[in-house]
Amino acid sequence: MSALIHHFVVHRIAVDEQDKLVAVPRDKCLDVTPEIESLAQQINHSFNVKPGKGVGHFLTDDSEQELNEEQTAVASGLTNFLSHKDQGGDDLDTRFHGFSLEATSRLVKTLIDTGTVETGFLIFCQYEFLATQYLMITLLNTRSHVEVNQALELNAKEHLDLARMQLAVRIDLTQWRVQPEQQRYISFIKGRMGRKVSDFFMQFIGCEERVDVKQQNKQLVSGVDAYLASEQLDPQEQHQHREDVKSYFKEKIDAGETLSVEELSSRLPADDEQGRSFSQFTQSLKTPLEKEIQPDPAALRQLAKFSGQGGGVSLSFERKLLGDRVFYDPAADTLTIRGIPPNLKDQLNRKSQADD
Repeated sequence: MSALIHHFVVHRIAVDEQDKLVAVPRDKCLDVTPEIESLAQQINHSFNVKPGKGVGHFLTDDSEQELNEEQTAVASGLTNFLSHKDQGGDDLDTRFHGFSLEATSRLVKTLIDTGTVETGFLIFCQYEFLATQYLMITLLNTRSHVEVNQALELNAKEHLDLARMQLAVRIDLTQWRVQPEQQRYISFIKGRMGRKVSDFFMQFIGCEERVDVKQQNKQLVSGVDAYLASEQLDPQEQHQHREDVKSYFKEKIDAGETLSVEELSSRLPADDEQGRSFSQFTQSLKTPLEKEIQPDPAALRQLAKFSGQGGGVSLSFERKLLGDRVFYDPAADTLTIRGIPPNLKDQLNRKSQADD
């Protein structure tokens, strides 16, 4: 199902001749053409499949810290735009464009205040998907590529580098207005390996992180493992149920939706007579799972494989091989592998022959 694009505008943040960060604004919103719709869909998909996102909410007056107008500028501007829209006001494109200009100026000021140099194209897209209203804000750079035309001439072109999207935030406008108390209506990309490259971007938005999505997903995967182990299923049955869980994760990631522990529970074995199900099992854990969780694409790999690295060793193997071709002895801290991959075996054999 495709999204309905309401407003789309792009501005540029660049360094001028005096080496100062400046905003280069577009004079109005772009017309929503099929090309814009396609680009918006690609941006949304790129955001959905990014691992390690955080979830949070706008800073409010009841926060522990004292707030100033700058910290609430984006939320205030967005509130004004939505209020005008609710009242059936005209010139909504003009209003949205005005909001985007104010937000862009706010981002440039945040960059200067934090001593951060980031340039690129700042995109604002307000759209509707599955009866839910969203606002996407992302700062993207370009990447050059070469095209060949029908005359076999080569032309250098620039395209937005969606694969390297690192600064992006998506606001669930519907949840913000209906259930703001849950404080989970803003999702954003976090830096890898503990680096929060998004810190200044969150400061610009005026957002406070509420949930660590990566940790939630780790807890969910561990819960699935523990539950399947407690059901005393044979290895093939466990593998099949994990495949069902993977399919459910992928469905939700592709759709950009949160996953429901209740829905996931329906895909796992249950004992209705004993009143035993995955959902009930998770509530009995030391730290119960939340009912709704934003899926992390990295969790798909955890469901499919065991992997790790350290001390010059890197290992990865499919979960279904544990106990079949791969055996773990926790007491001896060893892994035994039967059936070494041919390419690795060839390297080892050649090294052995060279040593003889």
